[in-house]
Amino acid sequence: MPQNSATTDKPNQPSADEVEEAGMMGFLDHLDELRRRVLYVVAFVAVAFIVCWGFADAIYGFLAKPVAEALQKSRLAQVKGAAPLPGLAELPDGTQVAYVFSVGVAIDGVTIPAGTTVPARLGRNERGERILETAQPLVVNRQVVPEGFLLPAAELLAATPDPLGQLVVHTVQGAFNLYIKVAFYAALFFSIPFALYQLYAFVAPGLYRHERAYIYPVLFLGTGFFLLGAAFGYYIAFPQACAFLLSTAKDFQPMIEVNEYFDLIITIVLGLGLIFELPTIVFVLARLGLVTAGFLLRIWRVAIMVILVLAAVLSPTSDIPNMMIFAVPMLALYFLSVGIAFVFGRQRASDEEVAAANATEELRSIG
Repeated sequence: MPQNSATTDKPNQPSADEVEEAGMMGFLDHLDELRRRVLYVVAFVAVAFIVCWGFADAIYGFLAKPVAEALQKSRLAQVKGAAPLPGLAELPDGTQVAYVFSVGVAIDGVTIPAGTTVPARLGRNERGERILETAQPLVVNRQVVPEGFLLPAAELLAATPDPLGQLVVHTVQGAFNLYIKVAFYAALFFSIPFALYQLYAFVAPGLYRHERAYIYPVLFLGTGFFLLGAAFGYYIAFPQACAFLLSTAKDFQPMIEVNEYFDLIITIVLGLGLIFELPTIVFVLARLGLVTAGFLLRIWRVAIMVILVLAAVLSPTSDIPNMMIFAVPMLALYFLSVGIAFVFGRQRASDEEVAAANATEELRSIG
């Protein structure tokens, strides 16, 4: 018995509803995969937060070092004659001078209050280094400091905690909230490599097999450039901006609020770390055939405008020299990215096309 041709031509062809359902399931699968990868990152950040919380005070001390050094230099510039050492380099050994303690210190268990003046003598230790020692026995609060006792150097006095030169908090819970923020941002910082891997794992199903091998250079470049940008912000950009800002306050006593300072340095360090990821992003896009060196060169004017805007946003000052401290490295990164796109750029090809090209190359080498 003949069958209806409508039922025999393409018996396995899905209906429109089945196609729509399959597409919807694929979309939902992608959402589920994205949710799973985000949960992995959140869990990693949570574990890193717990670890960083135990070292929050040490991490804060590291982050506060640039402003502490800038405050010390500012205080020394404001307090004239706080210590005699800076002007004594040309005096011969044995010269006696009057030494003034600008802050209270404890010497061999004897507390010497600020403002105490003692006779001192220039000399040298066994290594030939210039020292300053007491020229006669001192009696302080019925306690005796013997003659020849080594006096603190000027830089040590400057490092003594100074209530007027420290960061301040305005609320009772300010220090606790600060350490929570320190631990959280440190956890984000240390989670960058893991987050990059999870991003790769999410997009990997949409890549060809040969494109998945890019994960190793991407992880290496991404982590390296992020650390380079953070280090540039911490060691170069922020100290320069901080010194400039404090130099404008020479007629005032700076009292820096600790949370405002922390937000500023985190913005600069993490911001520059992310901006330094530009070569990594260009490398990926160039290998996928989505960006070329010619395209980057054609839009160089727009890129420079965007870079200057970003530099103005990241720079804590409004002066041109400090803004250029941020802009010049970003410009260098952009043109480095042009070179990366030129060297590593290629047209995107499927696995079959890559296999065919490899087979052709093998045949040529055999022939």
